[in-house]
Amino acid sequence: MSSEKEKCLRGELYDANYDPELIQERQKSKELLYDYNRLRPSETERRTEIIRLLFGKTRKKFIIEQPFHCDYGYNIEIGENFYTNVNCVILDEAKVEFGDNVFIAPNCGFYTAGHPFDVEQRNRGLEYAKPIVIGNNVWIGAQVCVLPGVTIGDNSVIGAGSVVNKDIPANTLAAGNPCRVIRKL
Repeated sequence: MSSEKEKCLRGELYDANYDPELIQERQKSKELLYDYNRLRPSETERRTEIIRLLFGKTRKKFIIEQPFHCDYGYNIEIGENFYTNVNCVILDEAKVEFGDNVFIAPNCGFYTAGHPFDVEQRNRGLEYAKPIVIGNNVWIGAQVCVLPGVTIGDNSVIGAGSVVNKDIPANTLAAGNPCRVIRKL
């Protein structure tokens, strides 16, 4: 029999709300984030230390402005020269990978978790998770929402306020709700 975490990692429906193992892992993350979000901006060494404890993979140079929120942390991988402005939310039930030179404006969300349309399944706390991949040299404008299973290609720009619900090819400017390619870059 599979654990709820194993089901989650396979992209199957799993119990996110009532499984003790997943609740404990989210609690651990929230404890670290509580400390992180209350550090003084000048406490850069401690900020870096907490992110390195929390994330699955980091490189040498990154800045994550406070406040920042995620569910687990260990499913997040960031490349070199990563920057996210304030109020970034990453619901990392599945892996979320950011390439090198990714810049994220304020109030953006990356959501790997989704919920079934079936009301009985939803009310039982079931959900699914699909990974998100952000390529190299990507700029994401303010208040962008990236949904489960999306890949954004290298060298792309996502316009402010976009809801990205499908893959965006490399070397494009994309924007809107739903997000669509505007032109090649």
